[in-house]
Amino acid sequence: MIIVITVIAILAIALIAWLANRVLPFAICPICTGVFLTWVGLLGAYFAGYLIPLTIPALLMGGSVVGIAYQLEKRSSGTSPTTRMFFKVLFIPTGFVAMYAVLEQGWTVFLLAVAFLAVTATLFVSSSRITGPHEESAGDLEKKMKDCC
Repeated sequence: MIIVITVIAILAIALIAWLANRVLPFAICPICTGVFLTWVGLLGAYFAGYLIPLTIPALLMGGSVVGIAYQLEKRSSGTSPTTRMFFKVLFIPTGFVAMYAVLEQGWTVFLLAVAFLAVTATLFVSSSRITGPHEESAGDLEKKMKDCC
């Protein structure tokens, strides 16, 4: 029964997020929002004393970690495939450790993992900004010069 409630919650929240995208000045991923808010709600209920099997929020938490990694990878079009793979190899297992720490209430491990994730993501995204836009703008400039004369 809890899985049915979970799926309904994900879909309902995703629908609300989809509708919110029509008025928000920025875009949010409806399914990502649905999954995230559902596992946060399930964990809140669990920590409040409700009998929630932790396998369900754990499954959703893993999906969120992978989703975040792939969203960050999308923002790094200027990096090499090797760099993107190295980022995912560091980010995803560390994210799993962070989520496991939440489930086990190991807050020190959680904070250390989140700090590592933040530094890793910042370095990865900022390195792609250094190489990515310059390559694109150089190509655009070259095209404009050819079209000019």
